Amino acid sequence: DMLQEYAKRREYMVQRLQAMEGISCHYPDGAFYTFPNVTGLYGKSYTGKELANDLDVARFFLEKAHVAVVPGVAFSAEGYVRFVFAKSMEEIKEGMDRVEKAIDVLE
Repeated sequence: DMLQEYAKRREYMVQRLQAMEGISCHYPDGAFYTFPNVTGLYGKSYTGKELANDLDVARFFLEKAHVAVVPGVAFSAEGYVRFVFAKSMEEIKEGMDRVEKAIDVLE
């Protein structure tokens, strides 16, 4: 049952991330997280702060969307961030809504 539930969560999160401007995301093979490329957000800014790397993007998601992600540089994967989908579907939906709204305010 949980395998099917995690597959639903993965599907939902990947589809939501793929639909967001500046983010590209592939399906993970067997983990509880997605690892989308966020380089499409580089050069955009909010409150005068330019997003120049995955650390900036992770900080932006935390400050603006109140969603914690791990910057890819922690895994030697600059340009990516890690989102975990081992949360409830309600929490995932809320988090994706917050991230999407945050991206919409970027200049």
